[in-house]
Amino acid sequence: MTLPIPTPSLRMGPTEWLLLVVLSILWGGSFFFNKLTVAEWPPFAVVQVRVGLAALALLLVVRITGQSMAVGRSIWLAFFGMGILNNLIPFSLFLWGQQQIASGLASILNATTPIFAVLVMHCFGNEKATGLKLGGVLAGLIGVGILMGPDALSGLGSNLAAQLACVLAAVSYAFSGLFGRRFRGLPPLVAATGQLTASTMMIVPIVFFLHPPWTLPVPSQQAILAAIGLALISTALAYIIFFRIMRTAGPSNVMLVTFLIPVSAILLGSGLLGEELLPRHFAGMAAIFVGLALIDGRVAGLWSTRRADAPTA
Repeated sequence: MTLPIPTPSLRMGPTEWLLLVVLSILWGGSFFFNKLTVAEWPPFAVVQVRVGLAALALLLVVRITGQSMAVGRSIWLAFFGMGILNNLIPFSLFLWGQQQIASGLASILNATTPIFAVLVMHCFGNEKATGLKLGGVLAGLIGVGILMGPDALSGLGSNLAAQLACVLAAVSYAFSGLFGRRFRGLPPLVAATGQLTASTMMIVPIVFFLHPPWTLPVPSQQAILAAIGLALISTALAYIIFFRIMRTAGPSNVMLVTFLIPVSAILLGSGLLGEELLPRHFAGMAAIFVGLALIDGRVAGLWSTRRADAPTA
C-alpha cells in the first residue's frame, strides 16, 4: 500500500504554534528524565525502555481507537528508516553526550537542529532557504545561547567527542524531517506507533548483545518513574504531536521546537520550582521569539504589503 502524500500549506497556523509549544514542554522534560535514567543504566538500555514502553502504549491506543497498522510493506520499511534517523541515532548520541557534558550545553547543541533542517531541506527538499529564514534561525540560536547563559557555554571546547555526538544527533533529526515527509498521508497516531515499534525491534538485539538485561542493576524508584515519564510523556504523546505538526506545517517548521524547549524549561522551573527569572532569560526569549517571527514570515510579509500600499509623493 502506497499512501498519497498531500501537499498542504507549510505555513504555521495558530493550532500548529500551540502544538509546537506543547511539544517543547514534553520534549523539554526529556533532558531531565534522561539525566535520572542514564545515571543508573547505559544509554542503549535507556533507549530500549523509552521506545519499547512508548510503542506498547501506542499500540494499545491504536487498538482501542480502532485504527490499523496494516499500512503495507513499503511504509513499514520507511518506519525502520525513520526509527534509525529520529530515534536510535539521536537518542543514543544525546544520552551518551549527556554523560559527559551539562544538560544546558546539550540543549544548546540540540538547538542547532533548525539550522541543519533548513540546510537539508534547501539541498534535498523543496523548502528553499531564504535570507529571512536564515536570519530567523540565527536569531533563535543566539536567543538560546543568551537564555542558557555563559555558564552553559563554559564547557564548550572540552569533551569535544560528546559535543560532536550532540551535533550529529541534531543532524540526524534534520534528515529525519526530510525523510518523514512520506508519512503525511498517515494518521499521526499510526505514524508515531510505526516509528516507535520499528525502533524497538531494532534496539532489542543491540541491547541484548551490549547490555544483557540480567546484567543490569535494579533501578531505583526515581529512575523507574523517570523512565515511565520519558516513554509515555516525552516520547509516545510527543511523537503524536510531532507527526501532526509535520503533516500540516512541514519538517523545517516542526524542528523549530528545539528553540522553544529551553524556554519551556526556564518557565517551568520558575512556575513550578520557584526559580528566579533573570534579565538574560527575558532577553533570550525575546531573541527566540524574534527569530520565530522571522521564520514564520507573516510579520515581514505584512510590513512589505503596507510599504507597497503606502501612498507615494
